[in-house]
Amino acid sequence: MTAVLTKPSSTRPTPPPRPRRRPRSPNDTLLITALLVLSLPALAWNITRFPGIGTDEGTYLAQAWAVREGVGLTHYTYWYDHPPLGWIQLALLSWLPDLLGSDGLVVANGRLVMVVVGLVANALLYLLARRMALPRWAAALAVIVFTWSPLAVVLHRQIYLDNVAVVWILAAFVLALSPRRHLWHHITAGACTAVSLLSKETMAVAVPAVLLALRQGTHPSTRKFSFAGYCAGLVLVLVFYPLYALLKGELFAGQGHVSLLGALRFQLVGRAGSGSVFTEGSAAQQTVSIWFQYDAVLIIVGLVGAAVGLAVRRLRPAALAAVLLVLVALRPNGYLPAMYVVQALPFLALLLAGTAFLVTEVVRKRLLRYRSPSVRVAGAALLCGAMTAGIAITPSWYTANASTFTSAANDDYLAAASWLRKHPPADHGERIVVDDALWLDAVRAGYAPGLGAIWFYKLDLDPAVRAALPGGWQDLDLVVSTPMMRANTRGLPTVTAALQHSYVIVTFGTGPDRVEIRRVQQNERKGAR
Repeated sequence: MTAVLTKPSSTRPTPPPRPRRRPRSPNDTLLITALLVLSLPALAWNITRFPGIGTDEGTYLAQAWAVREGVGLTHYTYWYDHPPLGWIQLALLSWLPDLLGSDGLVVANGRLVMVVVGLVANALLYLLARRMALPRWAAALAVIVFTWSPLAVVLHRQIYLDNVAVVWILAAFVLALSPRRHLWHHITAGACTAVSLLSKETMAVAVPAVLLALRQGTHPSTRKFSFAGYCAGLVLVLVFYPLYALLKGELFAGQGHVSLLGALRFQLVGRAGSGSVFTEGSAAQQTVSIWFQYDAVLIIVGLVGAAVGLAVRRLRPAALAAVLLVLVALRPNGYLPAMYVVQALPFLALLLAGTAFLVTEVVRKRLLRYRSPSVRVAGAALLCGAMTAGIAITPSWYTANASTFTSAANDDYLAAASWLRKHPPADHGERIVVDDALWLDAVRAGYAPGLGAIWFYKLDLDPAVRAALPGGWQDLDLVVSTPMMRANTRGLPTVTAALQHSYVIVTFGTGPDRVEIRRVQQNERKGAR
């Protein structure tokens, strides 16, 4: 009897089929190149003159200057208000504004960095739309809306950490949905998510949506490895922030020093809230009203698309991100900054384009194929109505964007900066009090950073500055009174006294937006120093 030898069956699971790598279509490359070229006017035209310079822009750019010059993470005491990686990235790109020369307002010229950030975000949004199985026209529509919406045009030009964080979270989505399903793509997606959080911590709201995208982009048999890789990339990058605080002895709150946990506590429970969006006259409601004034169509249609997208697999990650961001904005008494909507804009634009695609598909594949002529006519009418509504938006966007390309909102600040350059300090010890937007211009004019050129609120809120100025307002020489300063003197007695005990040298502009160069009264300062 002859024994038959048989190969034992393997108990190892069958590996998932490796998806074939599809070569990138030249049509996609040409289309995204054209879209990027067309987006340049929205991102760059008249960027130094509109919109008006904001407090946060001056803050972030001054902190980027401190990193670039080797001063430290900030030019004053770093108190962990935000993770520093956002302005570290601005510092890496800070050579770009130098291309515009030394003339002009420093912060306004610094906006050139945001043109690069905007172009990268547009390219990533197109790629994300394609990886969510949207056709080229829908992906292009998402980029156009994301670029040319009046709300987006205003916010994308400004130096906000949110714009930087959006780039990295979009990169995380793109890598999570990579058709190659490579483990390194998923590890890098985690690292990109961490960089996004270290650029602006509130971007953590979108992390569950990235995890959902990762689940959709992985095979069940290897999904646990992909999630492990993603978490490894996330944690290994994210841990550097608390580790930095720990090594400096500033992780935990204590007497006489700042701390990471103390700053987090302030941000979560200690900071004054904006009220409820549904409360008449609250700061939150006013902020949302401004968003709607700029572009109600994108917000409304995007939110409708979020409701639809939750039921459609390909749109679900973007819909989840939008819903989570909206829920955080609607919390009863949280802090709602004006730039918060920046984080939702790419997902709203994507959902608007996705909804347009779904409507088109329903009409084309269902209604237009019915035998009943009335149903086909109704389908054609629905499609024409949707196209007409889209076209009708164009005039309103043109009107809203017209001021963006023609307004000169920063002329008074520019005139004040020019005056400072023409009238440098008489000696290195002369002190000037300015707001965030003019601080870098004061430094460029020759005032010593920190205690020569002084952020106005540091006079009362920074112990190191108070200790260096025992005479308070009497130790000051000049004050540049701006709308930002005058609107934020509450709880700042030294700033209030400096304004009261000073006289106007020169004024730029009129009314509430004027900028005044004021000198502290000499007779009351006699012998103070």
